[in-house]
Amino acid sequence: MAFGSFHARPNSAPMAEINVIPLVDIMLVLLVIFIITAPLLTHAVKIDLPKASSAANTLKADNIQFAIDGEGRMYWNGEPLAMPELIRRLQAAGQQPVTPELHLRVDRNTRYEVIAEVMSEAAKAGLNKVGFVTDPSGAPVAVPP
Repeated sequence: MAFGSFHARPNSAPMAEINVIPLVDIMLVLLVIFIITAPLLTHAVKIDLPKASSAANTLKADNIQFAIDGEGRMYWNGEPLAMPELIRRLQAAGQQPVTPELHLRVDRNTRYEVIAEVMSEAAKAGLNKVGFVTDPSGAPVAVPP
């Protein structure tokens, strides 16, 4: 091996070539290791797995159309109701196996306090999916019959 020495020679110059022999040795060893281990990684164990078929869950959550007009009157799927009846219906809806979605249609003149109270009661009953229905044209919300 032609490495530099600690003894200074009069015509000595720095070595200008890179010794790649150790690099090639390491790469060849790694190549041999990968050639040996690669077939072991693709080897599969043959087993007879049990067969099972299942149908997709087709239970679709229905939704509740809930509206509040400008005076604070509440409508459950178009049917007027008061706060105690609303609480009872929300609790009954929260007990269903698939909890329905609550779609809120609220007039722009409705006080926030009424909306917050309805949302709070819905959360207590377990109705976590609440959507706000809006009209992009900005027209007042028509209460369904």
